Amino acid sequence: MSNAYFQMEGLEVAQAFGAVWKYVAPILALIILWRCARPLLRFRQEPEVWGWLEMPDGHQLPVTHWESIIGSSRSCDIIMKFSTVSRSHAVLSRYDDGSWSITDIGGKNAVYVNGKRVELAAVRYGDRISLGGVEFKLVPISKSEIKEQNMERTKPVDQSLPSVTLLLLTLFQFFTGLCLWMVCKPAFASQVYTGFMLLMLIEWGLFFVIRITGRSGFELETLAFFLSTLGLSVIASDAPGEIHKQILCILGGVLIYLIIALSLRSLNGASKFRYVAAIAGIGLLLINLVFGQEINGARNWIQLGSFTLQPSELVKLCFIYVGASTMDRIVSKKNVISFIIYSVFVCGCLVLMNDFGAALIFFITFLVVAYLRSGSVATIALALTALAFAAMIVVVYFGNHVQRRFAGWGHVWEDPYDLGYQQTRSMIRMAVGGLFGVGVGQGWLKAVAASDTDLVFAFISEEWGLIMAVLMTLALLVPAIFVLRSARVGRSSFYTIGASAAVSVILTQAILNVFGTMDLLPLTGVTFPFVSNGGSSMLCCWGLIAFIKGADTRQNASLAVKFLRVKEDKHE
Repeated sequence: MSNAYFQMEGLEVAQAFGAVWKYVAPILALIILWRCARPLLRFRQEPEVWGWLEMPDGHQLPVTHWESIIGSSRSCDIIMKFSTVSRSHAVLSRYDDGSWSITDIGGKNAVYVNGKRVELAAVRYGDRISLGGVEFKLVPISKSEIKEQNMERTKPVDQSLPSVTLLLLTLFQFFTGLCLWMVCKPAFASQVYTGFMLLMLIEWGLFFVIRITGRSGFELETLAFFLSTLGLSVIASDAPGEIHKQILCILGGVLIYLIIALSLRSLNGASKFRYVAAIAGIGLLLINLVFGQEINGARNWIQLGSFTLQPSELVKLCFIYVGASTMDRIVSKKNVISFIIYSVFVCGCLVLMNDFGAALIFFITFLVVAYLRSGSVATIALALTALAFAAMIVVVYFGNHVQRRFAGWGHVWEDPYDLGYQQTRSMIRMAVGGLFGVGVGQGWLKAVAASDTDLVFAFISEEWGLIMAVLMTLALLVPAIFVLRSARVGRSSFYTIGASAAVSVILTQAILNVFGTMDLLPLTGVTFPFVSNGGSSMLCCWGLIAFIKGADTRQNASLAVKFLRVKEDKHE
């Protein structure tokens, strides 16, 4: 009788704690989100000056990007309002070692360096450059200007202390883990407990690694760990036996993040590595086509012992690497065409696998990259036209599979026991959850297939409440707005395009997942970044964070950017 008494008492304690936590958790989550969002959204847009173009009258135009388009158009990085200068005339490029080059991109008048006509040529400080008869020279930034620029630039610690935010997140994780430990089955209690402890250890380990390198920005990583915490709570509630597998994938994702971030520190090396990335992406897709297993109608999984791998998730990282590598010929038609061919191959393989959700994500990412690389609306229009023809071919040759995907869209309530079973149950349980949820680990939706992957937005809404589900989506929107603001002052087009492509992947996945759950879009089987149960998705999402960090222009904020000194003029 005493054992029964203590069990009953423990159950009452767990219920009381869960009842309190479901109201406290959204408040703590909101504070964490606000502390991460504030420095990311309110930083001053401060362009870095890498040199000056000095005109004959002594007027100097700042060079604020490593690939600067020179022309008379208002959209150019360096604007020269002369009738003999084309709208987009040339590209002035800077490299890791501080050297420069200039490329003629088809201006109506030739480009000359020291009186010699060039298509692509190295440029040294003091060289005379002529575009359409307009002459100027490249002048280095002075030592005093470097010092002043570094002192005035925004530092992350000026607006928020990352260590305090991470401490708040640790408290959030501790109480979430405690709540789940209380309500889970005794056989899984130790796994839940150690899972959350290991997550805290990983995040603090990464924090100290980044601080040791002299970097102080940790907002993006904190948001990723916040979302990963919600994902871990989903697994602890639905499939606690898989929690250590997810922790292992989080650790693997952090390692991929570090590898990509360090590889981006040398853009010359990253530009060469794009060939390896392209071959790796092709190889992964071909292996998937040959050895892939079909799950839920899509043949996009590979079995590796007790693990399953979804190669298309890792191909996303390769795809962005290839797409972002513009370097010296930022608007080269040859580069754009080669990327189009690569994109067609990738999407074609995904269609053969019946993975139409992933194909759509790749296509949207392609549109973003193609526009940023070419600046051509015509290129985008051509791509959309090609999509229309491709859609017709898909309907003809893959009609049955497509029809199954779209059959219930918009009509789930007409067939709630078959085609509409998942979405109707999801929306019902979202309504039951209300604003604050039924309690962590107390949901019913876990009884529905794919509740921890395709329907994870509804899962969070039921157990945590609509407020937490909205905060979960805002945690992805913040990095997107941050990249949009950073793009104007980006150091290199590689960083800008890579970050823009990364947030395109993240937002597209989130939109397809959330809207598919609520029957606003077809249910495509796309995961919610960081939250859905899935190791391959977790590995990819952490890799995407590395590209977003590359666009962080705040002083000493990004691990993907080296501390650089600008070469000075010997005659200064």
